[in-house]
Amino acid sequence: MSPTFLISRTDAIGDVVLTLPVAGQLKQRFPACRVVLIGRTYTAPVAAACPWVDDFLNLDELLQLRPSAQVAALRGYQAAAIIHVFPNKNLARLARLARIPVRIGTRNRWWHWFTCNRLVALSRRHSSLHEAQLNLQLLQPLGFIHPSSLPEVAELVRLRSPEVLPPHVQQLLQARQPGQLNVILHPRSRGSAREWGLANYGQLASQLHQAGHRVFITGTAAEGEELGPWLAQHAAFLTADLTGQLGLPQFMAFIAAADGLVAGSTGPLHLAAALGRHALGLYPPIRPMHPGRWGPLGAFAEFLVFDKPGCEDCRTQPAACTCIRAIAASAVAARVQQWAPLLFGRVEPSGR
Repeated sequence: MSPTFLISRTDAIGDVVLTLPVAGQLKQRFPACRVVLIGRTYTAPVAAACPWVDDFLNLDELLQLRPSAQVAALRGYQAAAIIHVFPNKNLARLARLARIPVRIGTRNRWWHWFTCNRLVALSRRHSSLHEAQLNLQLLQPLGFIHPSSLPEVAELVRLRSPEVLPPHVQQLLQARQPGQLNVILHPRSRGSAREWGLANYGQLASQLHQAGHRVFITGTAAEGEELGPWLAQHAAFLTADLTGQLGLPQFMAFIAAADGLVAGSTGPLHLAAALGRHALGLYPPIRPMHPGRWGPLGAFAEFLVFDKPGCEDCRTQPAACTCIRAIAASAVAARVQQWAPLLFGRVEPSGR
């Protein structure tokens, strides 16, 4: 009987994307295995778009059941192992009660000593490894002993667009003239990352527009309301404001159909990289927020960082930190315009 593996990553979209190599490695090692991703409701479309994931267990729905039904539901998967990539005390307790044979967690969480039977010594904060590489270390109890290089890991960060775009959005993208890029700017991070700043995004939109390219703004409905004055001020440079208009499956399809995306260290940046689009991330130099730990992974993923050694303002006074905002809009625009030779020849990453 082919084994079933549960992978728990119950936090944000970008974190889930960088956990996909865990599923990919399991599929490589056990080709006939079944991989179930455990996540929150809003990450279900990411699981549906990943070729390595066979099923999705919605933690929000699971926790609404009676305690006995929660255990029964988890036991029903007849899993050979559960890998707690993101520690969740409730889920760790349920996995123990469900008697999943192999329960893998880190030694850093005290409750894993009582709920897991395979403990991995894993320190993320001071590691020089990328987040995706760190996630893979949790597979050591299943026989994965050789660390993977970052290019090898990046090959396993793979998504496929889950649905077709609505006709009116397709028409927006198809209305471009020869030589024009369709570029997505995603200015906000919902607090998950340091932001480049609206003034910089405004300069970038202006410069891309002047170079003849097309600029789309994305974000949540709440971010769209917050950006209202800025959007009005820069309307002449924008092809469309799509904030609040696309659910996650449609947003992923939009990213896949566009040419590239510019953002901070956010879920949309990692989605673009995984979908095989150009993904340009803007980062501060401070650990552990730097691109060495959280950079996008994909065939066309890249980043810019203002390298300011000893930037203590980043750590002690986040609002006062100017490191990420010191990245020049002209440098970002120049990097974006380098996409054109590849895109107009429409070079696609292999295996996408």
